[in-house]
Amino acid sequence: MRRSLGPHLAATHIPDRYILLDRSVLARPGDFERILVHEIFHFVWVRLGNVKRAGWETLLARECAGKALGELGWSSEWRKKRLRGADVLARTPAWRRYTCESFCDTAGWLYAQLARHEEFTLAHPSRLKRKAWFREYIKSGPVSI
Repeated sequence: MRRSLGPHLAATHIPDRYILLDRSVLARPGDFERILVHEIFHFVWVRLGNVKRAGWETLLARECAGKALGELGWSSEWRKKRLRGADVLARTPAWRRYTCESFCDTAGWLYAQLARHEEFTLAHPSRLKRKAWFREYIKSGPVSI
C-alpha cells in the first residue's frame, strides 16, 4: 500500500515500527543519510528515558535563554522559530515537539557524516555543546565538526 507523506520527506510510525521515506530524498547527496538518521532517532527518543530527555531539554532551554539562532535541520528550525518564552517554562506541547525534533536533527547532523548542509545553521558553540551531550548520554563517537 502506498502512503502519502504530504509535504514531508519522511515519517516515522513508532507503534508499528516503520519509517516512510519519499523517493525524492535520494535526489540530493547526503539527504538520504541525514533524513534516515533523523527518523531512526525518533525511536531512540522514545526509549531515551525521562532523565536523559530532561537533560536534553535543559541544554535547549539554555540555548534559548542565550538567544542561540539556527538549528541543525528544517524540522526543528521552523518549530524553534514559533516558540515563545512561555513554551519553554511551561513545557508546552510545542516545546516538547521542538525538543524531540531538535534531538533527531542533531543526530542527523552528527551521524550522517556531512561536512555541510544548508539546514545546518546552528552556531558553532551550540553545536559543540550538543555534540558533548551526545557523547555523554548516547555513548558514541560522532564525527568531528
